[in-house]
Amino acid sequence: MRVCIAGAAGAFGMKHLEAISAIEDAEVTSVVGVDAAKMEAFAAEHGIPHHTTDLAESLARNDVDCVILATPTQLHAAQVIQCLEAGKHVQTEIPMADNIEDARKIVEMQKKTGLVAMVGHTRRFNPSHQWIHNKIQAGELKVLQMDVQTYFFRRTNTNAKGEPRSWTDHLLWHHACHTVDLFQYQTGETASQVQALQGPPHPELGIAMDMSIGMKVPSGAICTLSLSFNNDGPFGTFFRYICDNGTYVARYDDLEDGHGNPVDLSGVAVSFNGIELQDREFFSAIRERREPIASLSRCFPAMQTLDRIEQCLAAAG
Repeated sequence: MRVCIAGAAGAFGMKHLEAISAIEDAEVTSVVGVDAAKMEAFAAEHGIPHHTTDLAESLARNDVDCVILATPTQLHAAQVIQCLEAGKHVQTEIPMADNIEDARKIVEMQKKTGLVAMVGHTRRFNPSHQWIHNKIQAGELKVLQMDVQTYFFRRTNTNAKGEPRSWTDHLLWHHACHTVDLFQYQTGETASQVQALQGPPHPELGIAMDMSIGMKVPSGAICTLSLSFNNDGPFGTFFRYICDNGTYVARYDDLEDGHGNPVDLSGVAVSFNGIELQDREFFSAIRERREPIASLSRCFPAMQTLDRIEQCLAAAG
């Protein structure tokens, strides 16, 4: 599988580059970035044969089978369409779009082309969440409540590497997207009720720095999500699953029961790296000509719920 990574030198582009290095029969043949000199040095450092500042140039190459987009949120929808129109399979980092209209357009484009188009909903692939999902599918667990905290200390426009961003992050359309999708994926239902509140916008960034979201699915399971860019402490997202048969706490690739005892995840997947696992799924879906677990269509309900939450925030003022 010959891969182009757009945004390769960014925080998540690097994660995909590392993941692909561990996958047999997959190689990065092209990288795209905004700074020509930086991309030339980056390609040379990592032994990548082609680099460019123009995605269209990579899409025109015969040695590119598919594209991974690790680019700014605002570019995702347009670039997904650009890749599909060029006949390339594509995986975009979340969110697939930052509004429901664009999300609907790219789902329609995928159906029109028949190509594999996937969203990087890593939580579906993290072994910790896979373990929970497998138990649910086997009828051994039922989620009653998910209590989730997404916390960062990010009062300036910087990325996960602490470097300046060329775009502005968003608690709802980026970070809440993970949990909205995961809650609906684990329960197998779409939220029937939502509620949301947000704090005042940052005077320079123009985004809410604190947010609280509540969801409920028809079966009765609820999710409470707290998000903040103001939290001065350990950063990341922490999930507490309160189930009918036990409580579990997931921290990225680690899982504990409600009493802090570790859960053995060694047999869940071939790797503990969620990014690697999602990339493996992307490549397998292309080879097998099937819909991936996190296809645009399967992840679209999360976009619909995010749109409803946005409406709720607007109504709350």
